[in-house]
Formats: sequence, structure tokens, C-alpha cells
Amino acid sequence: MKKTILLSFLFLSGIFVWGNNIARYPSRKGPLSLADPFIMLHNDTYYAYGTNAEDGIEVYTSENLKEWRKEQNLALHKNDSFGDKWFWAPEVYLVNGRFYMYYTAEEHICVATSDSPLGPFKQAEQKPMLEGEKAIDNTLFIDDDGKAYLFFDRFNDGLNIWVAELENDFITIKKETLHPCIHVSQDWEQVWPRVNEGAFVVKHEGVYYMTYSANSYESPFYGIGCATATDIMGTWTKYRDNPLLQKPGNLAGVGHSAMFYDKDGNLRIVFHAHHDKESIHPRKMYIGKAGFRKTDGADRLSIEQQYEVPVLIE
Repeated sequence: MKKTILLSFLFLSGIFVWGNNIARYPSRKGPLSLADPFIMLHNDTYYAYGTNAEDGIEVYTSENLKEWRKEQNLALHKNDSFGDKWFWAPEVYLVNGRFYMYYTAEEHICVATSDSPLGPFKQAEQKPMLEGEKAIDNTLFIDDDGKAYLFFDRFNDGLNIWVAELENDFITIKKETLHPCIHVSQDWEQVWPRVNEGAFVVKHEGVYYMTYSANSYESPFYGIGCATATDIMGTWTKYRDNPLLQKPGNLAGVGHSAMFYDKDGNLRIVFHAHHDKESIHPRKMYIGKAGFRKTDGADRLSIEQQYEVPVLIE
């Protein structure tokens, strides 16, 4: 009886006993606590970054999108960055052999660089990209002609989304190109407060598709909408039947998404949701499927309502 109990304990602890040999298997810790998540695929490994640590930005790695390991060191530490707190919404891109992390610190948009997706990411000049003005949720988009654009939230009409062209260093904003994209304008977005945030942009068949989140992240009605444009500096038009994703399954507070292609070339979407229906924090990371389908003769971005639950393992 005691031996049976011991074997059960070892099995549940991730230790498998075969004869006199002991093999250790990863033990699951449950859903991954990561808000404002972003996933990058590089050299057959997935890297996830998000809002969670007080002193900077964490990084997690996975081979299959289902099981994730937390890396020992922060990808970005506050000692290497502008700001001392509120490290939010990081995104990482490989550009010309170097990794660029776009993120928010103390409600200012920043960018740091590294030779590795694991970091350490450092700011050469520890200052915001847009000095003298609060802004959050910066995301990079590089167009077919090689021009780089930065989308981000400004605080001049609640939270609303703007775009600007970047210099060739992928760091300096061309302020003369600042252009408004979208602001609160649809009924579903007006729960409270005035929020359009967390933009992410992809291009498909000559059309730009922007996913964004609306309502307060604290609201169970936080959700994901889509807007499109044929000119990145032109007029963005929201889908009339937004939101595309709001309270799917048992989740609440769903939003701040980013898209990526998996190892099989499928378009995926990563987003966070509230811890559960009673509490907001710590928010959890979820992964869904996205794609384009023909509707009335035109391609349309769609997001499936089903989702996967990534887990943290030792």
C-alpha cells in the first residue's frame, strides 16, 4: 500500500519509476500567466513575450505551442531600459540580423535591441521613441517596399491608434508622418472607457488588416475587432460586424492580440483573457486560429472561436 502511494506521488510529480531506474518528465504547472502576449517563430523555436514581470520583460520558449518553459533570465531588464516600472506589451522582430523589441515602459513607447531572441535587450539611448508624450502598445510593420511603420496608441481621444513611418534605423519616428487610424466609433466599443488599443497589422493581397482591442482590459467585454485599409496612411474602415472575438467559450476579457505563422504555415492568433470570470489577474495566454475567407467576393479576416490553452512546464 505504501509503495503504491509512493509510486502515485512520483508519477504526479513528473517522476516515472521503471524497475530501479527513475526517469524525470516535465511537470505541468497549468495555464501560462502572460498578458499582452506576442509569439515569434525563429529557427524552429517559438518565443513568447508579454506583460507580467515587474522589473522587465520575460521570455518563454516552446517547440509545439502547447508546452512552454520560462527562461531563467529576463529578456529585458529595467537596468537596460528607459523607465522603472510598467513594462508592457513587448513584440520582437528580426530585422537585418538583429532583434528589435518594441514595448511600453511607464506609459512610453520604447525599443531595445539584442543579438539573441533571449536577450539581453538593451536601449542604446534610454529614452522613449516619442519624447514628451505618453503612448503605449507599439507594433512594427514592414511593407513590401521595405518601409517600416510603427502603430501605437495615443492618449488624445481616450486611447486611439496612430501610425508613423520610421527612419531606416527602425527606431526613430518621422514625426511629420504621424497619421490617425482608428478611434472609438462602434457601439460594442463603448462599454467603458474610450479605448481602441493593441493594434497588430498584416497585409494580404494588397489590403492591410488591423486587429485591435476595445473597452477596458478590466471589462469582461474587452474584445478584438478588425479594420482594413488599402493605403497604410489612408482611411481605415472597421468591420461592421465587429467584434471578431469576445467572450469565446468560458473566457472573459479577451484581447490584446498578435498574429503569427506556425511551423505548418498556418496563421495563428495569440491573446490574453482574465484569470477567470471572478478575477482579472493574473491574465492568461491563449492561442487560436485565424485566416482569410471569401465573403461577397472579397477576402475577409476571420478568427475561430475555439482556442488552445498553452501550459507552463518545468
